[in-house]
Amino acid sequence: MSVLVTGGAGYIGGHMTLGLVDAGETVVVLDNLSTGFAWAVPDGAKLVVGDTGDADLVAKIIAEHKVDAVAHFAAKIVVPESVTDPLGYYLNNTSNARTLIETAIQGGVKSFIFSSTAAVYGETSSEPVAEDAPLLPISPYGRSKLMVEWMLKDASRAYDFRYVALRYFNVAGADPAGRLGQSTPKATHLIKRGVQTALGIYPSLEIFGQDYPTRDGTCVRDYIQVTDLIDAHLAALAYLRDGGASLVCNCGYGHGQTVKEVVDVVKRVSGVDFGVIMSPRRPGDPAALVARADRAKSALGWKPSRDNLDDIVRQALDWERRLHNRRPDVKP
Repeated sequence: MSVLVTGGAGYIGGHMTLGLVDAGETVVVLDNLSTGFAWAVPDGAKLVVGDTGDADLVAKIIAEHKVDAVAHFAAKIVVPESVTDPLGYYLNNTSNARTLIETAIQGGVKSFIFSSTAAVYGETSSEPVAEDAPLLPISPYGRSKLMVEWMLKDASRAYDFRYVALRYFNVAGADPAGRLGQSTPKATHLIKRGVQTALGIYPSLEIFGQDYPTRDGTCVRDYIQVTDLIDAHLAALAYLRDGGASLVCNCGYGHGQTVKEVVDVVKRVSGVDFGVIMSPRRPGDPAALVARADRAKSALGWKPSRDNLDDIVRQALDWERRLHNRRPDVKP
């Protein structure tokens, strides 16, 4: 049997591919390489270039490789972009996911792991926020992901099919062994952009909004190290294969840092006092998102062990240097 990883040539999906290969699993990656990279897929996994919305291709992969589980990461993820291109997000994140889910069920797949997001909560007064908090996304991105959660919930009631949806907060850092990290050149993640600025790739770092109701006026986020996040996915896979019921879990550390605090860490770790530009708020950004992750720990047995922002920034910085030093023919 094998695991199909959609978006497995990207940042988080690529780390899932590494984790599965490390665990001795047979892995097939489906990625259209719009933001992923063929070189990011390790030798122990097979890469198929294509879209999750291609039902014939997905059905062929499931049949040929005896896929028994799907880990679905392929998605557009930029909140402001979703505001200006909502239909593109509903096509890529929601419509294609429906095709993938239907094709997986028709192919006999019983287990499905979904890469969801804390954006499904929208503006929340709860900090930290638990899974039973109201689901009121304020961006098309968040709504596109919530629709997939609804489809999974309904499908699991109607068919012999179970899922775990993992709601991410802010994912950061890189593989501790240095094999992979955030590689998209123009990624909007704060830590990625911060270390790029420290290395001189950008002349300054832009902070969006300083009038939020937080301790210093900038957004608060729960930054989770990417390998800790993947450990939750591997635990979810084991849980489903062991007969666990469908489940939704938050993935985070239960505490957050402001944008300004993260910038200070990047400056300290890099030793570079780069310029910062204060700009107005971006559309779709909640003031604070911090996870209550008790359910993942109790139900999945997840044990995060990399909760150290200095280490997370150092990993991101080291990976950015590796990207800079790659041969020209394999640079992203």
